[in-house]
This record gives sequence, C-alpha cells and structure tokens, in this order.
Amino acid sequence: MGKVYQTITPEITGWIEQQQMFFVATSPLAADGHLNLSPKGGDSFRVLGPHEVVYQDYTGSGAETAAHVRENGRIVIMFCAFAGPPQIVRLYGRGTLITRDHERFAEFEKAFPENPGTRAFIHIAVSRVSDSCGYSIPLYEFQGPRDILDRWAETKGPEGVKAYRANKNQKSIDGLPAFPVEE
Repeated sequence: MGKVYQTITPEITGWIEQQQMFFVATSPLAADGHLNLSPKGGDSFRVLGPHEVVYQDYTGSGAETAAHVRENGRIVIMFCAFAGPPQIVRLYGRGTLITRDHERFAEFEKAFPENPGTRAFIHIAVSRVSDSCGYSIPLYEFQGPRDILDRWAETKGPEGVKAYRANKNQKSIDGLPAFPVEE
C-alpha cells in the first residue's frame, strides 16, 4: 500500500496540482506545547523541485506554524484525494519562514496570485516523500473556493491587515515568537 519516494516525482507533482486543499502539521519542541494542524486552500502551493516546495501563508487568527518553523523547522504537509482514486501524500521536511524582509520574499510572491492577506511564505526543504492508500477517506465534491478571507483583507486594507497581525500574530498560543511587528 504505502511507498516512500526518493523525490517528489513528476507524477506526484501532477497529482498535488489537482488537489484543492492540503494540511500543515507542526510541533514545538516543548513536550507540553500544543501541536498544530491547519487546513490550507486556494492556489497557494507550489512544487519547486524534487526536494523543495513553498506555500503562501495568509493572515489568520493564529500563528502556530510560523512560531514552530522559527523554533525548530519541523513540518509535514499532507494532501488527500477527496475525489477520484484514493491517495494520501505526505511531504516531510524543514521549513523556513519567508517574511517580507527576507531576500526570497519577492521571488515567491511572483510565483503566486496576488493576495491582500499574504503575510509570509513557508519554504520547505523536503527530506521524505511518502504515500498511503487513503481507502477510508470519504469522497467530497469541490464546490469552489471561499473568498471571505480575501474580502476581509481588502476591506481592512494594507495598514489594517498589518495592525491585525501586530495584535494577533506576534506569538503562538504557547508564547513562542511568530511574526514580529512590521515597520
């Protein structure tokens, strides 16, 4: 059933490109820290090479992934087939938080559609690629993307989104640093 791959193959890349959502999991180093699992959607994921991916991180109410990646880099991305043949793919690796002041931010920004809620990119050096059957995953019909977050960010405007991040995204729920206040 499950298989481990040496790289992100062209077949896996093509399959990933067809998925409408993915999940991101991270963990702090502290044994009593909170694990994080977040669903992601939209046109926000790119395979850059056989061992390299990046996703567009939108402004949200939490900042766990950013804090955990800053602290230890450990991250796993999981894709599930909710339509078509069953399959699950996991990409394990070390993440780097790419904020606006990072030298690669502009490079990654060009790879994605413009989004008023973009707060960062999560770049991942992939060290393990695996799949599993997904036989128990139910079938769902994709109805379309939600535009609520985009409309929220547009309504707030750049300064309003920046103020929101300063208020809500500086630290994780465990108090780890996530996003510093933007100048």
